[in-house]
Parts: sequence; structure tokens; C-alpha cells
Amino acid sequence: MNNQNHSYYLIIDLEATCCDRGTVPRQEMEIIEIGAVMLNGNTWEIDSEFQQFIQPVRNPQLTPFCTNLTSIQQQDIETAPKFIEAIANLKEWTSSFPNNIFCSWGNYDKSQFIQDCKYHHLPYPFSAEHINIKEEFSKYLGVSKRFGMAQALEYLGMELKGTHHRGIDDARNIAAIYRYMLTQKRS
Repeated sequence: MNNQNHSYYLIIDLEATCCDRGTVPRQEMEIIEIGAVMLNGNTWEIDSEFQQFIQPVRNPQLTPFCTNLTSIQQQDIETAPKFIEAIANLKEWTSSFPNNIFCSWGNYDKSQFIQDCKYHHLPYPFSAEHINIKEEFSKYLGVSKRFGMAQALEYLGMELKGTHHRGIDDARNIAAIYRYMLTQKRS
């Protein structure tokens, strides 16, 4: 892994509107939570955290499936800022951390940002460079299998902390996996 030339790793996990019956097409899913941590590339500690609920505009009513999966309640998003304001808040927060690179577990988060930015006519808020930690984890282990985040934690003997499918908790857990990968020698 040649990722040690960044001062900060901006690890983001998104939650989005979803359903179990296909009533919300993939291209209409909207971000409802940004969970982000700034992992310091020198100390491997989390220097700062960002959590923001977002009010969806296409499908403003969360489905029971979405609420059960994410634990995000309707009242959490009803008074939350809309996407444009949330992205402004995120950009303001990240501006305090020079030389950061956007990382996520898989490519879903990057794709969802691109989709929502296009819908809201906003420029994509990150550089083109992105680290797919899910892919890096498989390379780290020398396997082709792709692990889910919870499976990766279990494989490493680490406890899943917080609530799975909550952006901020998953971002913290992904940071723990990435810290392990970048600081522990493979046996």
C-alpha cells in the first residue's frame, strides 16, 4: 500500500434513503447521514469527527426498512440541513486538514456523493483521488474475497463499536481497520 504520503485520511461512511421493495430506485437514493473521521497520517489517531444528518428532498419520508437498518429516525432528518448546506459544512470542516484524501469502504460512498452532487448541481467536493479501503483490505490479506466492514473487523479480532449502519460509527470502525492495516505488519 502506497498511501503513506497523505497527512490525513478523510474516512467517510454515508447512509442513504433505502427500501427493501425496490420502491426507491438506486438512482433516487439520497444521502441522509455523513459520518466522517479525520485519521492523522502521523499519529494514526482520529484528530476530529464530523457527523451531519441531511434532509432528503426526493423521498422525504424514510421507509420502515431504512429506519430499521440505519436507526436514523424521521425526526433526525426533518430539521436537518439539505444537501447543499451539509456539503458546505463538510467542506468547511475538511478545510482545516490539509493534504487529506477521501477514503471509504468500497466505492458506494464516492458514487453516492457524485450522484447527489449532480442532482443538486454542485461540484464534487473531493479530489479525483480516492482510497477504496475494502479493496485495500483484500490486497492487505492477499485474497480476492471482498469483506464487508463487520466481517473485516471480525477477521481482525476487533469489536464493532457503536451501531452498524450509522455513518459516524461505521467511519470510526473503518478508521480502526485502516489504522491496523497501516501500522501492523502482516504475518
